Amino acid sequence: MTLIIILAAIAFVLVFGSWATTLVRQYQKGLLETFGKYSSTYEPGLHFIFPFVQKVRKIDMREKTLDVPRQDVITKDNATVTVDAIVYYKPTDAKKVEYEVENFEQAAVRLAQTNLRSEIGEMDLDQSLSSRETINSKLLNTLDKETDKWGVRVTKVEIREITPPEDVKDAMAQQLKAERRRRAEVLKAEGSKKAAILKAEGGKRAAVLEAEGEANARRKRADAKRYEYITEAEGEANAIQGIFGAYHKGKPTKQILTLKAYEAMKELADGRASKLIVPSGTADILGAVSSIMGISKEDGFPDFEEGEFEEGKGKDLVEGLSEKAEEARTEFEKRAEEIQEEAERRAAEELEEE
Repeated sequence: MTLIIILAAIAFVLVFGSWATTLVRQYQKGLLETFGKYSSTYEPGLHFIFPFVQKVRKIDMREKTLDVPRQDVITKDNATVTVDAIVYYKPTDAKKVEYEVENFEQAAVRLAQTNLRSEIGEMDLDQSLSSRETINSKLLNTLDKETDKWGVRVTKVEIREITPPEDVKDAMAQQLKAERRRRAEVLKAEGSKKAAILKAEGGKRAAVLEAEGEANARRKRADAKRYEYITEAEGEANAIQGIFGAYHKGKPTKQILTLKAYEAMKELADGRASKLIVPSGTADILGAVSSIMGISKEDGFPDFEEGEFEEGKGKDLVEGLSEKAEEARTEFEKRAEEIQEEAERRAAEELEEE
């Protein structure tokens, strides 16, 4: 009998203990109700209550997701698209979540659908397809403001899919293909244009370099010819000046000049004349000269006959020959200068022609 009483007491304690205690987990908050009225909020842990008098409602405070079902929405340009979304939310006030709204998830879905239709209805089709971030941002602000009174904070809204009708999708696909072909043609044309420009610039550069090379070659050839003409003229002038310079340095006497004059007479005869008329009184001198020089008639030295020359004509002849030699020297010097000037002129003309 005693054992039965003990067992009954233990069972009563266990049952009463289970009714009188409640465990609130880490991610939960407990709402204590006394006779059905809110009394306080329990934090995570073990709490004691009065059975049959008090009751604890546990609220999950973790972040949750809410699917917004697909719905047809008409855009500003009267195109029908199918839209769905997902909403991320987190309870911030357990008391409001429990007592301010009967079914938060259902209320949030209806609120998201109405606002989604409103936002997309203000856009045309192209804008709605390319403005997801804008739609997400506007929905987030609207839902967060509306759900704040329910003790919930909306953290994120994402449009999962915006699907246009099949005919619109086909038109968009054709438009995309046409745009890609257009871009390909533009890129091809730009490539051809750049290639033509580069080729033309290369040809121009090559022509310039070739022209510069030809000009340099012609300039060098002209310089070489000019140098050749000048050197030849300078050499001839130097030779003439050397001859007459040597003549003046030697200071020849009238006798030597006379002898040279007679040698000139021999050259005048050129071996073809059998006789040469000379001034009176010079035949004997010429004969002596021919004997001294060992020149005979066979060697081309002509016979001389005295002409009717007056006295002193031989002396005048020698002096005249001397004067002629001086005049020839001056003439040669002048001719040397003319040759040099002519060479420079010809070189300049050839350079201008090239």
